This record gives sequence, structure tokens and C-alpha cells, in this order.
Amino acid sequence: MNSRRRAIILLIVVGVMIAAAVVTRGFGLWAKDKDESLILYGNVDIREVNLGFRVGGRIETMAVDEGAEAAQGMVLAQLDPVPFRDALAAAEAQVAVARAELEKRRAGNRPQEIAQAKAAVAARQAALARARESFERRRGLVANGAVSKAAFEAAEAEYLAAQAELRSAEQLLSLQQAGFRREDIAAAEAQLAAAIAERDRARTSLQDATLRAPSPGTILTRAREPGAIVQPGETVFTLTIDRPVRVRAYVPEPDLGRIAPGMRVEVTSDGNPKTYHGIIGFVSPTAEFTPKTVQTEDLRTDLVFRLRINVTDADNRLRQGQPVTVKIVGLHPEAQR
Repeated sequence: MNSRRRAIILLIVVGVMIAAAVVTRGFGLWAKDKDESLILYGNVDIREVNLGFRVGGRIETMAVDEGAEAAQGMVLAQLDPVPFRDALAAAEAQVAVARAELEKRRAGNRPQEIAQAKAAVAARQAALARARESFERRRGLVANGAVSKAAFEAAEAEYLAAQAELRSAEQLLSLQQAGFRREDIAAAEAQLAAAIAERDRARTSLQDATLRAPSPGTILTRAREPGAIVQPGETVFTLTIDRPVRVRAYVPEPDLGRIAPGMRVEVTSDGNPKTYHGIIGFVSPTAEFTPKTVQTEDLRTDLVFRLRINVTDADNRLRQGQPVTVKIVGLHPEAQR
């Protein structure tokens, strides 16, 4: 009986030791299962953009209200376009003036202007011939006293003046025939370019008087109302970008080697029975301390690395800023070696 009792006790002791070994994984000597999942914590990214006009003016219409769904390119608000249209019309008129001036300088002077300059030269030549004849006649008479010295000097001055007037007329004819200088044409080209730039600026300002949604999303805030005068850059709407949905999670430094971009994950949130699926798109190369908004079971002062997870099957029940739990099944291939 004693031997049987000792055998029973021995069997019980061995069974307890086996159970303890299984529970404690060989008292810590057995390797952990490589397929063990990793649980991370984070939040759905808050992605918002403040929308405003690049130009100032009076708001004429606002097409949407808070909570409205906005498609990319959808018109959200419109400034009074009249001042911008007037500025564009004035700029287009300046372009027309500058272009006409440039074309005139490139074409040179008209044939009528050149003919007029030639006629002026001919008239100065005739005047010079008369002045020369009078000067030569009086020069022969002044020696014998038939003409006074004063009369001779007057004829000489008239002759010299006629020569100068002829040279001036010839120079004017040469300018008419040569046309405008290259510098004048270049200046006209620069004036046309400046006028075109001003017209394009006015056209851009007219386009900027219409506020459009830069991407799909939901109107979170309507900060102004029709009739309000707004300054450039002043917030009119706040748009929350709800697609694609991204989760910002954090992995402790000891588990960093278990994850890699491209790994598939499962995302869950409190009070929502649905399990969402996502892909790790980014792992931060820089360590940081756990943000206070992330609830983990570890100490908040542990170093972590930020992850960005792109949720592939998100719906409206997964809202921005919401705390979520991320489950990663399996290890990074490099960690399985």
C-alpha cells in the first residue's frame, strides 16, 4: 500500500510539473511562437484643411453648409465677380494697345511719311540753291563797294543756315527710311510682355474668386456667410479629408523588427463590431515618446516608432480622432529567421 501511495503521489507531482512547464513555456526556456500576434494602439488620423480665397472681396454665394459632402472640384463659394471682370477688361485693353505699338515699330514708318521727308529735303535743297546764288553774287560785289558788308554777311548767314536745314532734313529722311531702332522695338516688346502678365494676373484673380474643394471630404466648419468682406487667405470653410482613412499607431522599440511596410493588419474600435483591414504604409525612422492620446498597457515614457496604416475598407463608422486597436498577425520575414 505504501508503494502504491508513493506511485500515485509521484504521478501527481509529474503531472503538475508537466502542466507548469506547458503554461510557462518550459519555464521560459522554450521559444515563443513566431506566429504570435502583435497588438498596437493608435488613432484615426485627423486630416483637415482650412479653405479660403487667394483674393479679397465680398462673398456673393456659399453653396454648402456644415456636414455637406464635397466632391473634388465642387464649387463651395463665390466672390462678387464684377470687380475682377472689370480689371480683366482693362488689362486686355492694355494688351491691345501694347501690341499695336509693337506692330507699328516693327513695320517702320509709312510710305507717306517717307515721301513727306523726301519732299522736305527737296525744299531745303532749293532753298540752299537760292541762298548760294545770293551769297556768290554779293561776294563779287562787296569788293568794289556795290554791296555793303552787312548785306554780304546777311547773305552768308542765310547760306549757312540753308546748309544746316538741308542736313537736318536729310537726317530726318534717313530716320524715316531706317525705321525704329532695335532698342525701341525691344522696349515695345517688354511693354507688351508686361501688359500680358497683368492680364494673366487679372484672369487668375477672376478664377480665384471661385472657391473649389481641393479634394473629396466633408465640410466641418462654415466660418463666413454671404455678404461678408473677406481678406486673402481668410478661412471660409474647414474641410475634413475623410478618404483615404489613415491610422496613426505606435510600435514599441523592442517590437520594431517584427513589422515592415506592406504588412496587412486588422483595425478595430470601441463599440464597433466590424473588423477593418489595412496595410502598413510607413514606419518612422525616428523614435519618439508615446503620445498621451495613445492608451497602451506599457509605460508612456517608453520609446516608440510611429506607423501610418492605410485602411482599405473604411466606412463612415470609423471617424477621425477615434482611438483604435491594431492587430498584426505574424512577424516580419526578417524576424522569422
